[in-house]
Amino acid sequence: MDAKLSQAAFGGSSPGMVPLRSPLPLRQCPPSLRAMSFPETRPRRLRRTPALRRLVRETTLTADNFIYPLFVCPGKGVKREIASLPGQFHLSVDELAREAEEIARLGIPGVILFGLPEKKDEVGSEAWHAEGVVQRAIRAIKKATPQLMVSVDACFCEYTTHGHCGVVMNGEIDNDATLENLGRAALSYARAGADLVAPSGMMDGYVGFLRESLDEEGFEQAGILAYAAKYASAYYGPFREAVDSAPSFGDRSGYQMDPANVREAIREVALDVEEGADIVMVKPALAYLDVVAEVRREFDLPVAAYNVSGEYAMLKAAAEKGWIDYERTMLETLLSIRRAGADIIVSYHAKEVARLLGKR
Repeated sequence: MDAKLSQAAFGGSSPGMVPLRSPLPLRQCPPSLRAMSFPETRPRRLRRTPALRRLVRETTLTADNFIYPLFVCPGKGVKREIASLPGQFHLSVDELAREAEEIARLGIPGVILFGLPEKKDEVGSEAWHAEGVVQRAIRAIKKATPQLMVSVDACFCEYTTHGHCGVVMNGEIDNDATLENLGRAALSYARAGADLVAPSGMMDGYVGFLRESLDEEGFEQAGILAYAAKYASAYYGPFREAVDSAPSFGDRSGYQMDPANVREAIREVALDVEEGADIVMVKPALAYLDVVAEVRREFDLPVAAYNVSGEYAMLKAAAEKGWIDYERTMLETLLSIRRAGADIIVSYHAKEVARLLGKR
């Protein structure tokens, strides 16, 4: 051992050297010095083998942590890959039932549905049509795989001609008029058999309005997965192409959150909790891990995070270029979301992860 290192390690002094071990008895050492006990303390001991690393692992990732997004479209026999989301598909209702069976076999507990309507209008009325594609999809999934949890994204951007998330009046979204339509859509999904309704438009008072609407119609058991802190993010680009929902004017910054804000997110989540949300979600995930962590610290409800389309597409593009080890990067990315505090991850990677974890 080097003389300076030896002397410092065993309590001696040397100019410019910080002792690695304090000469004081352990019980008299401040905590910061108690940890500095090399060579006796060697953290690498517990990293030496895969079995040891598994034994002391703090955060785990399993298929149970995921909700898988699905895009439902009109027609029959349709399974059309989405250009902006490699490996994801537009699926007609008949194809969706087969997809649901595979998802259940992989051990993924739930899905979230996004609908591409037969037609669009100014208010997105197809969203609450009893025979809309999403309503038929809910019934088909429940028939094919009754054990699968079905949630539905309750928003209007893919249903409206203007691409905004509600009723437009004088060039702005009318919050309260949008709530009325949101209630109609939520009830329609609950009647079709949805387990969770997931309002995503960031309208003020939306959780309380939906809770009251569902309860009044006898759907007390239908849960609300609130997009409680949804940011006006550039990471949504591939999704907007997938459902043709880009706004025809302006943007969504007037109702989705400013990416600069964290305290506002906590206030938004608190309001949703007070109004009756069963699960609260932060969207997107990766650029907002600090927000996920803050929400986890402040609230004891289940916390979800949406690993959004742009986050997924970037990994796919880098893998196609050969720039990353795709499987390792995917697992590391998703583990970071869990480590930040998310109990649930909505992710397009879910099937790939479930297959990969099933092999281990």
